[in-house]
Amino acid sequence: MHIDFPYRVDARGRTAKTNHAGHVRNMIEQVLFTTPGERVNRPDFGCGLLDLVFAGNSPELAATVEMTAQAALQRWLGDLITVQSLTVTAQESSLSVRVNYALTATGESHSTLFRGGTTQ
Repeated sequence: MHIDFPYRVDARGRTAKTNHAGHVRNMIEQVLFTTPGERVNRPDFGCGLLDLVFAGNSPELAATVEMTAQAALQRWLGDLITVQSLTVTAQESSLSVRVNYALTATGESHSTLFRGGTTQ
């Protein structure tokens, strides 16, 4: 078991835990929403989606995010996941990122939607 992210306390009053698949999903979220330079010992970690909050939304931005997010996931989580597809959708004032991936350890396929720091 792994500590769940973001850190929280479960119903028993203990540190919340998650399984391997949940831990990998949490790691994907951290890669996507960490700004390069934010981590002291790994200054190039992340792809900086949060930096785009005030950027003008456009198909060009979506294409750029798609490429940088794919590269960041491959670099930082390439030993844990195989990204099957990564789709970025720009609609009005929101940018959605859907990641379809397979866990290397089990071969299980997963799909997660990230929108403004939230997952579904």
